[in-house]
Amino acid sequence: MITFVLSILALILGYLVYGKFVERMFGPDPFRKTPAIEKADGVDFIAMPTWKVFMIQFLNIAGTGPIFGAIMGAKFGPSSYLWIVLGCIFAGAVHDYLSGMLSVRHGGASQPELVGTYLGKRTKNVMLVFSVLLLAMVGAVFVYSPALILGDIAGDGGQASIMIWIGVIFLYYIVATLLPIDKIIGRIYPLFAVALLFMAAGLLVCLLVKWPSLPELWDGLGGWTQKTGIADQPIFPCLFITIACGAISGFHATQSPLMARCIKNEQLGRPVFYGSMITEGLVALVWAAVASWFFFDGGAAEVGASTGAAAPAVVTAVSKSWLGTLGGILALLGVVAAPITSGDTAFRSARLIIADFLHLEQKSLAKRLYIAVPLFVASALLLWYNIADANGFNVIWRYFGWSNQTLAVFTLWTITVYLVKKKGGLWYLVTLLPSLFMTAVCTTFILVDKVGFGLPAASAPWIGLGIFALSAILFYIWKNTKNYA
Repeated sequence: MITFVLSILALILGYLVYGKFVERMFGPDPFRKTPAIEKADGVDFIAMPTWKVFMIQFLNIAGTGPIFGAIMGAKFGPSSYLWIVLGCIFAGAVHDYLSGMLSVRHGGASQPELVGTYLGKRTKNVMLVFSVLLLAMVGAVFVYSPALILGDIAGDGGQASIMIWIGVIFLYYIVATLLPIDKIIGRIYPLFAVALLFMAAGLLVCLLVKWPSLPELWDGLGGWTQKTGIADQPIFPCLFITIACGAISGFHATQSPLMARCIKNEQLGRPVFYGSMITEGLVALVWAAVASWFFFDGGAAEVGASTGAAAPAVVTAVSKSWLGTLGGILALLGVVAAPITSGDTAFRSARLIIADFLHLEQKSLAKRLYIAVPLFVASALLLWYNIADANGFNVIWRYFGWSNQTLAVFTLWTITVYLVKKKGGLWYLVTLLPSLFMTAVCTTFILVDKVGFGLPAASAPWIGLGIFALSAILFYIWKNTKNYA
């Protein structure tokens, strides 16, 4: 528990100190008109109160990642704490803040548009396809898990009940994607945020009261997993793919432009973008600690579950046991709200990305339908595969995890090039090191994982080290060739 408490304090300190440093490096201009003011259209460009923008951004990026990812990542022992804290402060929050502020500075531009501006037209086209496919997968994977939990809350977790909930959620996605952002998203997200934050706060209080015996850093990064044999994958690169949304996630770069079109002043960027990521990191830490108790300190037996339980089962068992019936339902609603709210904004982001590429205005409903209908058909096919194939969800989730982090790689390199071109000096080091590390992680994962090329796992560290070094060399060759000081 000492490591857990220190990790909580480190995240808060990271926002106050490193977040302020990154903000000063970027240099927000309080007198510059934001896209919400300059391009107001009543649909996507709408100035909204800051607290509401924060709530929406937090729920947009949360999804199931900081909960399910943290639960699965806890099987790697106390290294999960380190990754959440260091990844969130120095990679994830920096990624979210700078991608969000770049969107603000470029008129609310979507992520592929920003990539094209700094990495070239070819890369932009690749990222367009990559982003839309990722967002379609988000829509598919973020329907199934909340449907399972809603079926359990309703008292009938059977297949028929799950299918009904899937239909209800998917219908909501369609409506929320097409309506102006302030009609549904701007009104109900604050309520969902309260449920999610209640869940995290309630579990945090229970942890502090119970004070369980959790893995500590001085026990060794892999000591606990070696004792239990729960984790059957190497820490590198699997931990950094498993825990994404609580540390760094490329999906966030597709979401930040939504709020870049609603923020009223550039100085609000740090609490909205950097602050939302730190808040998500706090949620991930809470669930990593809860999962550590569940897997390593007899928690599974205490709540009548198995250490082999899947993440949704862990959430259900712990929430009901610790928070009681009413508190458990509120907590579970928070867990349900996170993926649903990420799912609808994923579709919204995909619509806007395609619209930007086609230069198709989105003020009229007909133009929105031109893009949304094919998008929902494609996602419905992925969802059907997810349900029809018993292993479909796991396969889609693994590809989603890798593609999600790969998207973060492209975003980090985009920001790095921006810092080289616009800021000069050594400011680019702020994102260069995370860029190199995540490039090594994603490349190594697809080479050694069974969904990729299946190379021996023992070769992973050497592959990662080689990719890191090669990427650094290529970057400095590019920088020197272009004569950037």
